[in-house]
Amino acid sequence: MAQQSIKLTPTNLVANQVYMALEKLEGKAVLKIIKDSTLKAVDEATFVKIKDIDFQDGTIEVKVLSRLLKTARPSDRGFIGIAFRINKQNSAFECIYIRPTNGRSDDQVRRNHSIQYFAFPDFKFDRLRKESPEKYESYADMGLNEWIKMKIVVKGKQAKLFLNDNNEPSLIVNDLKLGENTTGALGLFVDVGTEGYFADLKVTKQ
Repeated sequence: MAQQSIKLTPTNLVANQVYMALEKLEGKAVLKIIKDSTLKAVDEATFVKIKDIDFQDGTIEVKVLSRLLKTARPSDRGFIGIAFRINKQNSAFECIYIRPTNGRSDDQVRRNHSIQYFAFPDFKFDRLRKESPEKYESYADMGLNEWIKMKIVVKGKQAKLFLNDNNEPSLIVNDLKLGENTTGALGLFVDVGTEGYFADLKVTKQ
């Protein structure tokens, strides 16, 4: 199918446990998202959901930029990414996000944790890291306050993340936890301590 550009306007967006606003950044119309500060748990359903899209397989592309809030803790990393195959109740979905502060850290272990996959509700990052170290995380060069293009290619039980038009994926997940026949909505995801910006969302469904 042809690529579809999705306008990020209030008429086709629903905030779920986040605050959203349309803003101009560097002269560009963007969607700003901040997680509800009263929600302390991480890897939750904290996203802006795109209306009227039922996605199973295909490609999701979006440009993201993250900053740390003034209230961010030392452990906050600028978490920002894409949720997909979100069910109607927002109680199950797949997600890949990045941690931009880790990409250029002097701590190699932190660098190895620049990219993260998780599946809500049962397979959050801490469980995956404990049970399958290194399998659902990866390194890539990235930083705060810079535009990063994320492209996720989903097919069956596999998802590949490509960054900044690289030909090779930065992360490959071969066993999406919700299974290969799941369908659902798309979401623009942020987590704690993050001021997230999104632009140029494009979707191609197979």
